[in-house]
Amino acid sequence: MLTLNTLLQKASRLDKLGIHLIRIGVAIIFIWIGALKFVPYEADSITPFVANSPVMSFFYEHPHEYKEHLTHEGQLDPVKREWQVSNHTYAFSDGLGTVEILIGLLVLSYGFSRRLGMLGSILAFLTPIVTLSFLFTTPEAWVSNLGDANYGFPYLSGGGRLVLKDVLMLAGAVVMIADSARQLLRSGKTIQ
Repeated sequence: MLTLNTLLQKASRLDKLGIHLIRIGVAIIFIWIGALKFVPYEADSITPFVANSPVMSFFYEHPHEYKEHLTHEGQLDPVKREWQVSNHTYAFSDGLGTVEILIGLLVLSYGFSRRLGMLGSILAFLTPIVTLSFLFTTPEAWVSNLGDANYGFPYLSGGGRLVLKDVLMLAGAVVMIADSARQLLRSGKTIQ
């Protein structure tokens, strides 16, 4: 019969499984969301974030005109889609998707290359820092003042809630970096 102490001892070793689950989870998120960046609805949905970012808005041709060209998920508006093409929304999103898929693959590469896995972990750490900055630069990250008393800070919009989840990505990446560093040190395969 299992005792409470036996269960606690087994639970105390779950971190060994946990680090692998974190890597797989982070890789799935990067690969899946990265692949979606090649689909117009996802590219359209990141437009406010990119257009308002002081470090990314230069990728768009007309970043200040985005509000009048936004669509909802599932909405097909050929005129707005043509504007998104001329704005370079889809070209930027394709590039970002490629980078995100690459990061996911680098995270998974840990199984055969600790160095590549470390690189993936570092990139998985840096990406959420950029994403979380959108909470400060994008008005659409917060509920708009449309008559309800609950708007602005701390009331996150759907987009804001999506961005906030990157706090967990950041934390998971820290755990992956620490584990990768520990494994590289043990193997003696550090970069000299």
